[in-house]
Amino acid sequence: MHITERVPGEPLIRKRYAEGWRWKQAKEVHVYSLMADVPGVPSVVSVDAEDGVTVMTLVPGSPLSDARVPPECHRDVYRQIGALLRTLHQLVQPEFGYVTTEIVDPEQHNTAYMSRRFLVTLDRFRELGGDPATHRLATERVAERAGLFGLCSEAVLCHNDLHEGNVLVEPDGDGWRVSGFVDVENAVAADPMTDLAKTVQYELSRSPAKYAGLLEGYGPLPRSGLARIELYRLHHALELWNFFRDNGTTAPLNDIAFDIRQLAQLP
Repeated sequence: MHITERVPGEPLIRKRYAEGWRWKQAKEVHVYSLMADVPGVPSVVSVDAEDGVTVMTLVPGSPLSDARVPPECHRDVYRQIGALLRTLHQLVQPEFGYVTTEIVDPEQHNTAYMSRRFLVTLDRFRELGGDPATHRLATERVAERAGLFGLCSEAVLCHNDLHEGNVLVEPDGDGWRVSGFVDVENAVAADPMTDLAKTVQYELSRSPAKYAGLLEGYGPLPRSGLARIELYRLHHALELWNFFRDNGTTAPLNDIAFDIRQLAQLP
């Protein structure tokens, strides 16, 4: 899809997009322009749409997934991530939907948007051979809790893929500093709780310290924020199961299916 490389002798990176993925290049340029005032976000220096090359400033640090951050620093690192997400979520969007250089198939209300997203992931789960009982449980859970969607009255810009591979950190005295984040190719205009939910589901569901730090850094949640996070975690778990099943990666499927069943049966 793309190749990322350092520009020799310059604090820059160069991304080369394959011809079939030039729309991703245009999206990235657009989304980074929306995020221009968010700390730790690359700035676009030049764009060659014809050859599919974008040059951006280099954000210092290494991916959190590769950094040897000691457990005693996990809470503070995730506190910084929470604060960064809070800043990002100040960017209000006019409608709900997938972001490219515009909002695709926009919805005026979160209920319509999230109902549509759940319908897609649930249908795909069934089509790919997901367990019928698990599908039924998840479907019932969404129907029971769908009223939560309407508690979000406006869409904000969401990274929608803020796992540890996309967060950059560097040593800072006795601790670690979150220097920024990268990879905005999944960005959406949505309920900010969906963004928190994805990070929780992918990275924090089994780490109380990271989870506590994320929520501390983010600050006060909106009405029924925790309940919305738990419901959106179900969507992200279904989405991840579908992704791996569609790509023939079978090893994680049982664990993700277990998560789906657990999330579908929360009190």
